[in-house]
Parts: sequence; C-alpha cells; structure tokens
Amino acid sequence: MRIISRHGWRVTTKQAMAIQMELAGEVSRAGKINAPRFIAGVDISVNRFSKRGTGAVVVLSYPDLQIAEIQVVMDRIEFPYVPGLLSFREAPLILAAFEKITLTPDIIMVDGQGIAHPRRFGIASHLGLLLGLPTIGCAKSRLCGEHEIPGNEAGSYKELKDNGEVIGAVLRTRAGVKPLYVSIGHMIELNSAMEWVVACCRGYRLPEPTRLAHQAAGGNLKIKNDLARAGVKY
Repeated sequence: MRIISRHGWRVTTKQAMAIQMELAGEVSRAGKINAPRFIAGVDISVNRFSKRGTGAVVVLSYPDLQIAEIQVVMDRIEFPYVPGLLSFREAPLILAAFEKITLTPDIIMVDGQGIAHPRRFGIASHLGLLLGLPTIGCAKSRLCGEHEIPGNEAGSYKELKDNGEVIGAVLRTRAGVKPLYVSIGHMIELNSAMEWVVACCRGYRLPEPTRLAHQAAGGNLKIKNDLARAGVKY
C-alpha cells in the first residue's frame, strides 16, 4: 500500500504537537461505508526493556471476518512515551506493516483514539490521513472528555464530550464488560463508526480486527503454519 508522506518522524514533542494541530483540520468527519470487502485491524506491542516494538496489521474479509492477510514488523521504538503523542511512537511501525499489505481494506480499526484527543488528532486520525482510508478509533480507555455511563446491554452508548463538543461515543460492545471509546478516525461519521464496531464484535469486548491484531502484535496468533495451509497471505 502507498503511504502519503506529510512529515518526518524524528521530531521533538513540541514539534509533534505542532504537527497534530496542523493536520487535525484535514480530518474528514463524514462518510459511510457500504458493503466492505475487507476490514483491517492494527495494534502494536512494545517491550519496555529492549525498547523494541511489534506492529501488526490484520486484514479480515467481511462479513465472515476470516483472516485474509497479516503483516507484522519489528523494530526499535525511537519516540518516548508521551500521553497524546502515541502516533509518533507507534505509527512508523504500523505504516511499515501497511507497506507490505497487498489487500486494500475498506475500513481500518485502530486500537487507539481518533478525534477523541486533546488536539483532535489521535493515532487513528493520523493513520487515516497518511493512508487515505477510513479509520475508526477503538480505544480501551479515555484520553479526554466526559461522559455518562452507558446501559449494560450490548450496543448501548453515551456521547463522549469535551468542552461541549461530541468527540466520540462510549460504546458497550458486550453486556457486563467495560465499554470501548469509539471515535472518528478519518473519512467516516460517528454513527457509522459505531455500527461497524458492533458489526465486527463476535462475543468479545474488542471487535475482531483489533482483537486479532493485538494477538498478532503480541506473538499469540499463529501466523505461518495454520494460516499458510488456509491460503492466508503473511
């Protein structure tokens, strides 16, 4: 896949914040996806001791949500851990994995924030802008904003607001478990983003694309043996 180059990655935290503020205005908060063929999930795992990370992209066919392609890239993590600047730490590895992907997904689900971010430019928005594809932020925790508690049933949600602006939704994907923080990444509206997250849940808290990407990044998804026999690209 082609990556759109907009800036370098060897930057200071001050420069990173300035990049976020500059690019946030280019994020599209509109769009609906009809009948996608492929939905991708991305995640990263970082070894705190070696400062090396593993970025994974898992592409699933839809609607059966079967693995169609996996790419995993391992490299050194250069950028420090700074809340709100996750994309400068993780995106280079994820983009390197996307460069190897041969199937173009119609939707990308990211384990992280989209516009539910202090500068409205989390990693899901960053990746969407650089890939030119619709992205959805599916975070496990809140970075900013306030919300009421959604109902306990699956599909229940409450708006996530920051200074009166709706920046996402707190979505219960499974009864009895903690909700997810869903937000627009790029090129999709919030209601559509929530619909696709729910459509991709298969009895777990996380939607299948990010759940499997999490396993792949952590080395817990069998990639070569079983998948090769099934004809999966990796």
